[in-house]
Amino acid sequence: MAFEYLYLLCFILFEFLLSSTIAQTSRNVSLNSSLTAQNNVNSSWTSPSGEFAFGLKQIVKDGFLLAIWFDKIPEETIVWSANGKRLVPQGSKVELTSDGQFVLNDARGDQIWSANSSGTGVSYAAMLDTGNFVLANRNSTYLWESFDQPTDTILPTQTLNQNGILFARYTKTNYSTGRFMFTLQSDGSLSLYTTNFPQDSRRTKYWPTGNTTNGFQVILNQTGHIYLTSKNGTILYTIISPNSNVSNENFYQRATLDYDGVLRHYVYSKSSLGMWSASPNVVPSNICAAITDKIGGGACGFNSLCSVNNEGTSCTCPSGYSSIDTNDVLKGCKQDFVPQSCDAGEASSDSFEFKDLENINMPYLDYEHVPGVPKDWCMQSCLEDCFCVVAIVNNILDCYKKGLPFSTGIIDPNIIGTKALLKIRKDNSTLTDGSPNSKKNGSVNSKKKDDSTLIIVGSVLLSSLGILNFILPLITYVVVSRIYSRKAEVVQHYQVIRGVNLRYFTYEELKQATDGFKEELGRGASATVFKGILASDKEKFVAVKSLVAKVRESDLEFNAEVSSIGRTNHRNLVQLLGFCNEGQHRILVYEFMSNGSLASFLFGESRPNWYQRRQIALGTARGLLYLHEECSNQIIHCDIKPQNILLDDSFTAKISDFGLAKLLRLDETRTTTGIRGTKGYVAPEWFKNLPITPKVDVYSFGILLLEIICCRKKFDEEVEDEDQMILADWAYDCYKQKKLHLLLENNDESMEDIKKMEKYVMIAMWCIQEEPSLRPTMKNTIQMLEGTVEVSIPSNPSYSFTSSFL
Repeated sequence: MAFEYLYLLCFILFEFLLSSTIAQTSRNVSLNSSLTAQNNVNSSWTSPSGEFAFGLKQIVKDGFLLAIWFDKIPEETIVWSANGKRLVPQGSKVELTSDGQFVLNDARGDQIWSANSSGTGVSYAAMLDTGNFVLANRNSTYLWESFDQPTDTILPTQTLNQNGILFARYTKTNYSTGRFMFTLQSDGSLSLYTTNFPQDSRRTKYWPTGNTTNGFQVILNQTGHIYLTSKNGTILYTIISPNSNVSNENFYQRATLDYDGVLRHYVYSKSSLGMWSASPNVVPSNICAAITDKIGGGACGFNSLCSVNNEGTSCTCPSGYSSIDTNDVLKGCKQDFVPQSCDAGEASSDSFEFKDLENINMPYLDYEHVPGVPKDWCMQSCLEDCFCVVAIVNNILDCYKKGLPFSTGIIDPNIIGTKALLKIRKDNSTLTDGSPNSKKNGSVNSKKKDDSTLIIVGSVLLSSLGILNFILPLITYVVVSRIYSRKAEVVQHYQVIRGVNLRYFTYEELKQATDGFKEELGRGASATVFKGILASDKEKFVAVKSLVAKVRESDLEFNAEVSSIGRTNHRNLVQLLGFCNEGQHRILVYEFMSNGSLASFLFGESRPNWYQRRQIALGTARGLLYLHEECSNQIIHCDIKPQNILLDDSFTAKISDFGLAKLLRLDETRTTTGIRGTKGYVAPEWFKNLPITPKVDVYSFGILLLEIICCRKKFDEEVEDEDQMILADWAYDCYKQKKLHLLLENNDESMEDIKKMEKYVMIAMWCIQEEPSLRPTMKNTIQMLEGTVEVSIPSNPSYSFTSSFL
């Protein structure tokens, strides 16, 4: 019994000491407290020791970041931030309101960020000595804490739990979300990923090479070790070990996923003012070699060179190239010289030379591989190929050719026997808008004509017999004409559409890739699509779209697709890989979409779940927003329908079929054209001969959204009730009569989320308004789908949908 009392006494004493420690290591921030952004002043609340500060930190002129930083060192290193994507100006305010809301408002009073603490009983806030900023109730229970919302850094005693993510910042000085992420997933696996930048979704894992499972927490302990534990606390994996143990008493510490994609452990001595020192043990050990993503520019961006040294990752541009953006070295490099012309006449051997880059490799993005050839052959082949900008050669006589852009070159002394041959212009002439070869081509053509004339004249003079005077010049003329005709045909085969950087395929290449155009994926009025495998990359399936003869005669659809898709790059658009324009063959080569079209997915036997359908709708909307507002040339698709929405491995929606696309110049807002599109998805203005704007795509998206919601086609003549044949009419009737459940028969999952489904129906009704000005833009549509903008009650679309099916 005495032992039990002693145990109870010790327990009470421990609790008292613990509560005393908490009270001593925080300074409470009361309700109605605020901080205001002021130029040249960091408004902040500090921790009791003064080591950490929370507040509005000035990053650029009149640009403030709500952040937590080390406050006792000159660098004032930021370890957490709230509004990296949207800095606020002078006069902005962060406030803990009387009802416990913790919000950041800009100078106009618009809310920029919130801790989502409203209604939880918040009584005070505090900046703790651990670097954790907390919101607590009267019982000192933490209701919100920055440790649970990390950005790119974790601190000692902080844990990264399952579903926790660190996002690298964009650059050293830009705190918006960057290109890399470190995450402990819900299944316990721990990984580093590249992202689908500028989106936050993960793309390709580049560490670890194996699988780690059953992970529960990532911990940075007070001795500088970073490790992964299981649920029972067992250490499963040590991520980073410092060369020597450190302690919080003598060092500041942090683990940061840096903007270059490397996870590093940093220490800073408290006893002397110096600088942050990174442990030599980093993850991954060589970021240049770790990222072997077949899509994207590698660790340093396209057309760049990557190396690792004692100071970290070095991204540089090769000779003849310069950085696209000096403030963002990961964006890659651009050519500074006039590229080789694909027109006949430029003497490549006189104009170009090679720079040898030793101990270097550039994996992936090859467009041609020729085995068993010497270096000289590879150089000459690249020299004569206007598409070739780099040739990779090695000791086993491989020749790889690369066009623009090429992937990051990995520089490593351990890469022996492999070198890159960089083709650059000898005279270093810089890029110009005019054609650099017009005069040269003219002189060459004149020389050819002169040579032809000399041949004919010479034949006449050398012929002494009357019959030869007639026959020999005729034969010579025919032979010379045939030679030049063949050369002209070869040049025509390899013509490139201006402003589009795509791989060119020969007809024979695509015939071989498709096994003689054997496996048909789909067929339409203007083209047939076949499945193929590229010879240069046997793992890569492609979709080969062969245009029918009618289109080949005019080239209209071919040129529209190549010019519009070739300049686009977005997660929700199908990527055009290359094309063939050879004789009568007009062929487009796209990335292969393993899950086919939305039509087969949506109207098949097994319905997609409600979450998948919402993501598909949102992805399609984002793709259209890119076409309408984010392209260099605004594009109106003109034929949005389920058959033109394709799905990749993860069921990401991608818009395809730009053959009917209408491009607008930057100074245009609308256009006029003949009726395009598919019955049932066509906006009323097509029939009224009115100017066409991006709102026609909004209309088509509205019809598509209804099909996604209901998993049924826009028009179904087999239904028993005639009122239900036209989906748009029936959906509006159900909405007005508050009978939306009728749209969801045999769709229990959507029934459980009837409120959100109702909102989606309302959005669709706004999209299909007869008057184009009443329809939202795709940006507004996305905001409504995401829930950031309220959806008002739609009026009756009032358009006679029956006419659109006739």
